[in-house]
Formats: sequence, C-alpha cells, structure tokens
Amino acid sequence: MNRVIVIQFITLDGVVEDPDGSAATPGGGWAFRYGPEGVAGDKFKLGAQLDTGALLLGRGTWQLFAKRWPSRSGEFATRMNTAPKWVASRTLTDVGEWNNSTVIEGELTGEVQRLRRERDVIVIGSTSVVHTLMEHDLVDEYRLLVFPTVLGAGRRLFTSPTGADKLGLVSVEQSGPAALLCYRGAGR
Repeated sequence: MNRVIVIQFITLDGVVEDPDGSAATPGGGWAFRYGPEGVAGDKFKLGAQLDTGALLLGRGTWQLFAKRWPSRSGEFATRMNTAPKWVASRTLTDVGEWNNSTVIEGELTGEVQRLRRERDVIVIGSTSVVHTLMEHDLVDEYRLLVFPTVLGAGRRLFTSPTGADKLGLVSVEQSGPAALLCYRGAGR
C-alpha cells in the first residue's frame, strides 16, 4: 500500500520553522548548528522510495530546493534530482529550473489521493501543505529528525491533536546529534 510520508527536521518543542536559517527568522538555522553531518545525506531513510515515489513540495520549499539541489552530486542528490516533484502553488506557473517538477493543477487533497494510488508521496518540509493533509487525514507516516534544541516559539508541526491522535511509534534511531523517529497512523 502506498503512503503519504511527511519528513521534517524538528526541535524538541515541535518547531519546524526555518531549520536552515534561509528565512532569517529569530532562532533560524537551528538544525545546521550541528554541522553538515547532522543534516546531510539520506537522514530520513528514504532510499529507494525516492526512485519509485514522488516528492510533494510547497512553493517556498520547492523554490529553496530548486536553487540548491540541481548542482549537487552523489547518490542521494541524484535521487532527489530525478524523482518526480509535485509543487503545491497558487502562484508558480514555471517550474522548469528543477527537472521533473510539475505544478499541481486543481485541488491539493484530491491530487494527493490520486498520486497515492500510484506511488508513495513524500512531503518534505512544506508545513502549510502538511497541515492541509493532516486536516484531511491523508498523512500515513511521519519521519521526524528531532534535534536537541528548544526554541520556545516558531511554526510547529502539530498545532492540534488532529492527525496526531492515533500515531504509533515504528522506530527510533540515533542520527548524529539528532534522533530519527518514525510514527504511523493506526491501521496504516
């Protein structure tokens, strides 16, 4: 069965906002304070899922990634660059600068349901997209790379119990200074 998988860098207090500092928010860059080994490579254990699945990105995340990923090399970068990418945006029309990118036409949740029938859908960052999917009970799995940082403020992944009230822990693994936690919804 194909799944919608949300992957996020996250602090101990649940903040997902600006892990790399590119948005210049107060406290931004928190994940990158631990050095490149804390965030580089396939930290979310996606592996071959990137070969058979599709990435779903919000406009802001897609624009940031489209500037960074095409020039990168290595096995993980190749997978990121060749994977089909679906972009949720009301304003973008041209997504040609990162190959295999397509703007979603139509309603997001319907398109995600259609994509999930064909393959795994991997949502990276893109908090507003994730919140919409959570509201419609479309997230099957969360892979959270939890960093030992408490910010006290910032945009959070979970803003209510909706979408998180029936999660079961699947795995925990240390990843450098962080812990990779994998949760799945009950019965998924």
